[in-house]
Amino acid sequence: MTKVLLTGSSGYIGKHITLRLLLDGFEVRGSVRNSAKADEVRAAVKTHLPEGFDLAKKLSFVELDLEKDSGWPEALKGMDVLIHSASPFPIASPKDENELVKPAVEGTLRALKAAHGAGVKRVILTSSVAAIYGTDLPKGKTEFDETVWSDPNHIIGRVAYTKSKTLAEKAAWDYIKSDAPEIELTTINPVLVAGVPLDVNFGASVSVVERLMNGKDPVLPDMAFGIVDVKDVAAMHVKAIKIDATKGERFIANAGSRTFIQMAKTLKAEFPNRKIPTNQAPSFLIRFLALFDGEIRAVLPTLGKHINASSKKAQSILGIDFIAPETSLVETAQYLIDNNLLKP
Repeated sequence: MTKVLLTGSSGYIGKHITLRLLLDGFEVRGSVRNSAKADEVRAAVKTHLPEGFDLAKKLSFVELDLEKDSGWPEALKGMDVLIHSASPFPIASPKDENELVKPAVEGTLRALKAAHGAGVKRVILTSSVAAIYGTDLPKGKTEFDETVWSDPNHIIGRVAYTKSKTLAEKAAWDYIKSDAPEIELTTINPVLVAGVPLDVNFGASVSVVERLMNGKDPVLPDMAFGIVDVKDVAAMHVKAIKIDATKGERFIANAGSRTFIQMAKTLKAEFPNRKIPTNQAPSFLIRFLALFDGEIRAVLPTLGKHINASSKKAQSILGIDFIAPETSLVETAQYLIDNNLLKP
């Protein structure tokens, strides 16, 4: 039986990867920050597993910290695969970019070095489309693809989160090239991840839907970005383990690009009684509001830019038939309603 160490197993994406691994017959060792998080993951996946599934036999946990060396060599001992999905993801940019950049880069290298030391030869890294679109679209291309890298000095590429994902993924490829050529690396680069969480403890990406459903902004910025369902992201990680053609490759996870207005109209049509704004704001107003709201300030570099990233490679090599963005948005919103996680 293939044994996988999954870092970040208690995250929104991490829980879905855990579930998919278990359903596909893998033995999973999940890393968590503390034992309470282990109980959280067990409870989240348990209700989605077949009756009689021996969870105690197939799922175990270790406590690991991205910024500390202790425990990593022991955690990877006897493992066949490392899936490194742990990385900070805030909506608003921090005042000090190193709050994101340092743990992302150092944590990735710490995980890879431990994998190398333990003789693990297969690694799947959760990166982001942020490591791709933080630059100008190369001449001759109509959309971003896996050949493009973000530029940490570009106006979009230097945003703290974008920089953290770019430098972390580059550090991974560089380390393998120089120190561990026997490791076969694949990166998964998702756009904005939506879809039903496995429990009420979910990350920042779902808050975009939450914000729209709560009508927090009376008008919406002129922006478009890709959306992908969390179930598809999890499937890509697991399929990558099984498919040899994914070794040494990057894969964008994107079901399609939508503007904020399109997203809002999709939700408004499904939930007509909610006060969901559907009007576009003048860009000067967004820049003014950004003075008082860190979450709005974080989107300024992409204001007015309709970024699209191609997922043709994932469709052809991984065989992913992506869930439509509208389905993901509506299901996420319904989950928030059903669990009383929205304002009345």
